[in-house]
Amino acid sequence: MRRYPRTLRAPRIQDLGAFFYVWKKVTVIYSLVQSARIKGSVGEPIPNPSKALQKLDVDFRRGELSLVAAGPGTGKSLWALNLALASPAGIPVMYWSADSNAATQLSRATAILTGDNVKDVKKALLEDRFQEYERTLADKWWIRLNYEAMPTPSDMEADLEVYYEVFGCYPHLCVVDNITNVDNGEAGSAESFTFGLEGMCEYLNDMARETEAHVQALHHVTGEYSDGLKPIPLSGVKGKIGRVPSLIMTIHREPDEPGMNRVLNLSPVKNREGFADASGNTFAKMELDGDTLRLSDYEDHSINF
Repeated sequence: MRRYPRTLRAPRIQDLGAFFYVWKKVTVIYSLVQSARIKGSVGEPIPNPSKALQKLDVDFRRGELSLVAAGPGTGKSLWALNLALASPAGIPVMYWSADSNAATQLSRATAILTGDNVKDVKKALLEDRFQEYERTLADKWWIRLNYEAMPTPSDMEADLEVYYEVFGCYPHLCVVDNITNVDNGEAGSAESFTFGLEGMCEYLNDMARETEAHVQALHHVTGEYSDGLKPIPLSGVKGKIGRVPSLIMTIHREPDEPGMNRVLNLSPVKNREGFADASGNTFAKMELDGDTLRLSDYEDHSINF
């Protein structure tokens, strides 16, 4: 990717001598006043589907990396898709769906957007009766998905450059589903796994800064929390990769009851911009409609302290 995003202007040489050559690389430093002028869209929150999370000072800001960790099947991919589709007007989105195929994501997104039962949507897709949904989906031209099972960083950079060339801007939200599916070329030992994830977080954080997107990576948790039925602390994030992301949320669920919607609990266990509880015991409750897969705040923006 480019060393600096196209939206930023490097200072002129006469601007307080802010241009330097260090080790044959151009280095740019800014005064506080210059920092205000060149910040671009960094720090602006994208639409948030949960007012309960906002009450906990949780927002998803452009130019920053967040990590969402949960056990398998808890609902982290559904959370990310609801976030991507949260704005009625739409925001530019790039979604690397390494963990779910096109049929799954298409059915889920269509159900969320239309309010139709996801089973009916998938049946229409498999029976080639999907034309009735095409107009609704065509209106959401701003979301693009890549379904490679193991994309490389080079693949991701190429996708971002294509997005820019087609639409004239970088995405405002990039979703990596999930971070362990990105092929960074590291060996398979436990030590290299941890260091590889740490390096990938640094890479994605750099991506967020350069493109001014909010980059959200989905991730797994350690074994004792894999059933997803109890609060997950910061220490429960697999690989202990909590240093780089600005925001880390863990998700656990209430035990499922027949005929009832699933309740997801979203815990901000790290938050540079506001409240955080590393134990995971403070969370916003959201209800997942089992038919439409829409997430909404549970019982008047309920928060558990």
